[in-house]
Amino acid sequence: VSEPVDNQAYYDEFSGWYERERGRGYHALIDELEMRIAGPLAQGARVLEAGCGTGLILQDLASRARHAVGADLSAGMLRGSAERGLSVVQADLTKLPFPDGLFDVVCSFKVLAHVPPIREAVAELIRVTRPGGRLILEFYNPWSLRYLAKRIRPGHVSERLKEDAVYTRWDSAQNVLDLIPKDAATVDAIHGVRVFTPFAQVHKVPGVAAVFGALERWAVASPLRWFGGFLVVEMTRAGADPSPPAG
Repeated sequence: VSEPVDNQAYYDEFSGWYERERGRGYHALIDELEMRIAGPLAQGARVLEAGCGTGLILQDLASRARHAVGADLSAGMLRGSAERGLSVVQADLTKLPFPDGLFDVVCSFKVLAHVPPIREAVAELIRVTRPGGRLILEFYNPWSLRYLAKRIRPGHVSERLKEDAVYTRWDSAQNVLDLIPKDAATVDAIHGVRVFTPFAQVHKVPGVAAVFGALERWAVASPLRWFGGFLVVEMTRAGADPSPPAG
């Protein structure tokens, strides 16, 4: 077990290794499945990715959006986004430097599970979304193979740190619904990402990777989605829509 560190220090150190496995295999598949959900909503919209990291997903969002901005706590992670020429700010997700209702679409992947004041973070993401705008927020699901895998063998994020060095929460679908203020947003859909994959390494095996990839693509909206390692929640901010995005 790694010695616990604060989120900013953890991700600053993680940034050096972050893209070693990204862009291919398991991680590329997860990014693809997430973008299948977020991509169509981002088309022609004003988009915020909260917890953008080195900008791999933000880069894809920016290619579709009218305007896309990323926010992240880690200066180390943001260097990667800046090198990609993306618009980013360093900020805590509970205190975003944006006015109310600025964005048509707000996305957050693999971030909220590491934020202890989770209700404040969700409320802040809703605040910066315009009335009638959409949110795509991802949570870690304890009813999943991924949960078991992380309990058995947490991976390294650097020479010194493992994944268990950072605060991590696990929320079932019911817990997620309880985190969302009922008067502020409505849940439109819940998707399940990484249902069948026991360990990321199976996606390095030719043939086996293709089978798991096909299963994972099918499972996102299937009855088995409730067992996804990642629960991706689509929401609409409450209120009348004063300024729909330009087409």
